[in-house]
Amino acid sequence: MDRRRFLQGATLASGLALSGSGLAKAAASTGKASGAGKVPRVCSTWDFGVAANQAAWKVLSTGGRALDAVEQGARVPEADLRNHSVGRAGYPDRDGKVTLDASIMDEHGNCGAVAAMEHIAHPISVARRVMERTPHVLLVGDGATQFAIEQGFPREELLTPESDKAWHEWLKTAKYKPVANSEVKTYNAGPGGTPGDASNHDTIGMLAIDAHGNLSGACTTSGMAWKMHGRVGDSPIIGAGLYVDNDIGGATSTGVGEEVIRNVGSFLVVELMRQGRSPEDACREAVERILRRKPEAKGVQVGFLAMDKKGNVGAWSIQKGFSYAICDADRQDTLLPGKSTY
Repeated sequence: MDRRRFLQGATLASGLALSGSGLAKAAASTGKASGAGKVPRVCSTWDFGVAANQAAWKVLSTGGRALDAVEQGARVPEADLRNHSVGRAGYPDRDGKVTLDASIMDEHGNCGAVAAMEHIAHPISVARRVMERTPHVLLVGDGATQFAIEQGFPREELLTPESDKAWHEWLKTAKYKPVANSEVKTYNAGPGGTPGDASNHDTIGMLAIDAHGNLSGACTTSGMAWKMHGRVGDSPIIGAGLYVDNDIGGATSTGVGEEVIRNVGSFLVVELMRQGRSPEDACREAVERILRRKPEAKGVQVGFLAMDKKGNVGAWSIQKGFSYAICDADRQDTLLPGKSTY
């Protein structure tokens, strides 16, 4: 197994790193490929991962635990009112209800999750409480909300005026057809942007390795806009939206969760790394397995992001448009384009 681990480390091509939030500058010209291993390090999905990574880096850079880093990082997009795919400003289901999903996993294999939870703005922190204060892994619906309130989380109205307006606009046609990467375009439009035809979602998945070489991960989302009430995607499902094995590495996913669940995607990526695949190769094989089993899935978006035990990072998606952010001692604001099959 030691020899296999040393074979890991294929890297992504370097280039300009652009952030939709305007934080990122050109990637540092270190001569190293952008995904090359480094410890401590944090990576996350999409352009809002830049700000999330910076919050996580405040923990990692002072010798903090990876688990604390991913929780603090994930809370940033959960609180961002411009972000309509994560947290308090998420677009609602077709009944006008905002329901949130999240999972978290530490270096010991401990994990916790919540699904279809209403009225609580930070599901990632509730997921951690499930992990640390209950004998369970997953709480759902009213039970998750009840637990969160008992733990001191405030009950809030999560349907913002902007999200409510978008929902009423959707109701005019009530057409449900996920569009790949559509939500990230809405996010990049800024506070004055319009929701348009956006009907997909862009989960934030985050992976970190701390100065002690320990890995943790987090994943949080409001799920697909205009979904059926009660629908749960891959994000809170351990092994689908998130998986961490401290001996090997971790993986997370974004996109249409049903396709990820069918293939237990994040667990698959980690197991491929266990066999000696680099993070990028493992993510690519997971994507291509989805496509082999269901060729029509090429019309939707699924992306995987992985980090191995040495801090090597790789990503792959079905379609172009997926991006991910990396943060370490050399750079705190780097956004990279993911490679894709189509």
